[in-house]
Amino acid sequence: METFENILIEQRGAVALVTIDRPKVLNALNDATIGELTRCFTQLRDDSAVRVIILTGSGDRAFVAGADISDFTTLHSEEQAYRLVSNAHRVFARLEALPCPTVAAIHGFAYGAGLELSLYCDLRIAAEDARFALPEVSLGYIPSAGGTQTVARHAGRSDALRLVTTGTPIDAAEAYDSGLVHAVVP
Repeated sequence: METFENILIEQRGAVALVTIDRPKVLNALNDATIGELTRCFTQLRDDSAVRVIILTGSGDRAFVAGADISDFTTLHSEEQAYRLVSNAHRVFARLEALPCPTVAAIHGFAYGAGLELSLYCDLRIAAEDARFALPEVSLGYIPSAGGTQTVARHAGRSDALRLVTTGTPIDAAEAYDSGLVHAVVP
């Protein structure tokens, strides 16, 4: 298994624990991390010993607090922005297509791209402290990596519309009630 700079992979028998490891930026997804996740999911897909993948974030404050907006300052053309969004779509599609069950173990913030990433897992288990939001509207745009569709698919049109248009966070209990997560645990 390849060693990565921004993610950790630990195999425990048939279970692969994938941890996004950027706690200083609340595990925000930058282009490098998205590339590493894409390669990681490809390697895990091809490993017949892996039967379950658990995806989480390091530290105690965030699963993934969204896209790393410092990447946005390097975008100087539509082509660069398109490439960034295409890479996010690619990793989400790779995650969704994995042949084994995937579980998002969510704690702290699951905002923007973090919420979107979790929705491509088969199961989502949230800690009681988890908070979910699509705050892109506060930056003047809408979720660009599929959040408008995936939230509606899991939580319904009404809850999706509220999340996308207000950017207001919801807690784990509300996420469970809406169908965004399957269970809430201490």
